[in-house]
Amino acid sequence: MNSFGRLFRVNVFGESHGASVGVNIDGVPAGIPLTQEDFLPDLERRKAGAKGTTPRKEEDLPFIKSGVFNDHTTGAPVTILFENNNTRSTDYEKLREFPRPGHADFVATHKFGGFEDYRGGGHFSGRLTLNLVAAGVIAKKILGAGISVKATLTEVGGLPDAEKGLEAAIAAKDSVGGIVECVVEGLPIGLGEPFFDSVESTIAHAVFSIPAIKGIEFGAGFAAAKMKGVEHNDAILDASGKTATNHAGGVVGGITNGNPLVFRVAVKPTSSTPKEQHTLNIKSGEVESFSVKGRHDLCIALRVPVVLEAVAAMALADLMLLEHRAGRVWK
Repeated sequence: MNSFGRLFRVNVFGESHGASVGVNIDGVPAGIPLTQEDFLPDLERRKAGAKGTTPRKEEDLPFIKSGVFNDHTTGAPVTILFENNNTRSTDYEKLREFPRPGHADFVATHKFGGFEDYRGGGHFSGRLTLNLVAAGVIAKKILGAGISVKATLTEVGGLPDAEKGLEAAIAAKDSVGGIVECVVEGLPIGLGEPFFDSVESTIAHAVFSIPAIKGIEFGAGFAAAKMKGVEHNDAILDASGKTATNHAGGVVGGITNGNPLVFRVAVKPTSSTPKEQHTLNIKSGEVESFSVKGRHDLCIALRVPVVLEAVAAMALADLMLLEHRAGRVWK
């Protein structure tokens, strides 16, 4: 549904062109210093405005509605709202007849009987990643200063140079995807469980909540299929668990091994491409050509790194609380 986590439980709500989007986070330890200013650096990283991103501009100010008193978390659920002020809903009125390829328009209508808010993608919109970033800010505090979570854009449109990838997309008048890598350092040995609550499965579950993510790999990932066993195995060098290589990506048997946790995600091209496309006209029953109007990112991957950090931190904070490595009162 709209919730993730067992102890650090994140519930997202809102629609792209509704009054607001927001997040309710249960299980936040008491005593964590928290003000509106704490959220601003990561929210700024997610904002539009840079080359290749949507021209839609929003303030993206977080309004803390519950769970904080005297600038510290109380142990009660934290609720945060973000207002939607810069919307152009008329851009989407005609789309009721033309479900956009690559978007959730068609399946949403079937699932919700036509009652869904279709404007700007509604509840399926990337606008709701604001909620994930906000939850990630709190999750990073739970992880503590000794654990760093850093995601980097490594590829745009198949090119390691993001600027060149964007230029190629602009020249083709089409959208592009990209690759984002996340590295987490400082994790203790022992987080995660075999099988269903493995570190990989927990993080992957959270990662696929980010719209446009189509794949994930840990460590050597798909390249491991081409390696020999002796190549892929990470030789253990000392009692701390440090390994000579990190093809496992910091996870063995679903459990962290003390080495950096490394994973990468594939971000699809923005579905709302400037190119003319074909799709079914629901009213006429015929396949017709159309072009998507409105304001859209040329490359969604540009804004994914901070969101990827957030969901990784969410998953790891939940595991830390489950392992009693983080208490209900922050210290």
